[in-house]
Amino acid sequence: MNLVKGDKVIVIAGRDKGKTGTIQKVIPEENRVVVENVNVRKKHIKPSQKNPDGGIVEIYAPIHASNVMILDPKTKKPTRIGHKIVKGKKVRVTKDSDTVL
Repeated sequence: MNLVKGDKVIVIAGRDKGKTGTIQKVIPEENRVVVENVNVRKKHIKPSQKNPDGGIVEIYAPIHASNVMILDPKTKKPTRIGHKIVKGKKVRVTKDSDTVL
């Protein structure tokens, strides 16, 4: 998986298609990512000592990594990711504008 925490992505498939956000968490074992303001679910919380009122909270559920594309920093359009060797280090680059991520 070529996505890392903090990347700016756009959703390209599913009910949240077109929404953008930053990656909050990457789950490589399941090939999923958690993106802020995307795939928001409501979870019912039982009352406890920590949260005496209980209630309903909104959480960000993970979505499959194939349903998001990274946004090119220059053009602000979705693009694919490639790899290059720069000064002896392997870096991620965008396919459209060849910008180092």
